[in-house]
Amino acid sequence: MITTLTLNPSLDRTLDIDRLDRGEVLRVASPSVEVGGKGINVARALHQAGVPAVAVFPAGGPDGSQVERGLAEIGVDHRVVTITGSTRTNITIVESDGTVTKLNEPGPSLSADDIAELEKAALSASSPGGWLVLSGSLPPRCPPDVYARFATAARALEARVAVDTSGPPLTEAVGKGPDLIKPNLEEFQELVARPTRTVREALEACRWLQEAGVGTVLLSMGDRGALLVGADSVLYGFAAVSDVRNTVGAGDALLAGFLAAEDPPEERLRRALAWSAAAVRSSTTAMAPLTDEDLSCVRIVPDVDPDTTLRDLRSARS
Repeated sequence: MITTLTLNPSLDRTLDIDRLDRGEVLRVASPSVEVGGKGINVARALHQAGVPAVAVFPAGGPDGSQVERGLAEIGVDHRVVTITGSTRTNITIVESDGTVTKLNEPGPSLSADDIAELEKAALSASSPGGWLVLSGSLPPRCPPDVYARFATAARALEARVAVDTSGPPLTEAVGKGPDLIKPNLEEFQELVARPTRTVREALEACRWLQEAGVGTVLLSMGDRGALLVGADSVLYGFAAVSDVRNTVGAGDALLAGFLAAEDPPEERLRRALAWSAAAVRSSTTAMAPLTDEDLSCVRIVPDVDPDTTLRDLRSARS
């Protein structure tokens, strides 16, 4: 079983326009509203692929009720802690050339009682050997060590912990030895606070994190692919997607694909990249159904030159 915890869920409103012109009246084509939040995105992608998952999150106000209804309508198992604040709405603006602009609200604050109830709900949905995914930003005034606290409790239950967040919450969680972290490149560089210009430097930073207790690092680098560094393996891969429509949620799909099955590392990375490809082909934040094209566009590169700069991986990979 895979349980995801989203402390700051949202309604995601996606607007398709031709071009974003400031100060002008713009016509929107095909507006859509979906439930969102990183952990919810992971659970939805897993559910879509037939992998059992439970989404745990707080919800408040009409938008919170809409998040609950949205998950119920598509059949995603979920546990809700009702709060007094109102669930936020995020807006994604997608231009015809693929440019994406996001407007994210801060979200409601959580009380100490809310956090305790969320911990209880997440742990009750977790199981020994299963995954607890701690994912997304924290709401305003939420303690930065909250993911670290949940990670410690989950490890006491012998559940595995995956963390996908940034800044102080990620730093705090790393200190508790999570089984997996999935930072993007900016989050990774902030976390390690050391030069990571080349593949070699990135690997050295990953090994430093592993010495601190992290099990596996799945480093997401957008259209430059992903680097997977485990205890006994180092793999690089990418997905050659030509028809990118919306990159929002691609990292969540990457994480979901990686967690979906207990395959060898190369196959897990291949599936993760294919799920990410399916996500960027979707015009909304929900991952599109996986196709043969998504699978065939993935390439795993076993021997990347360690002196290649991360910036140049797009050209070096060919």
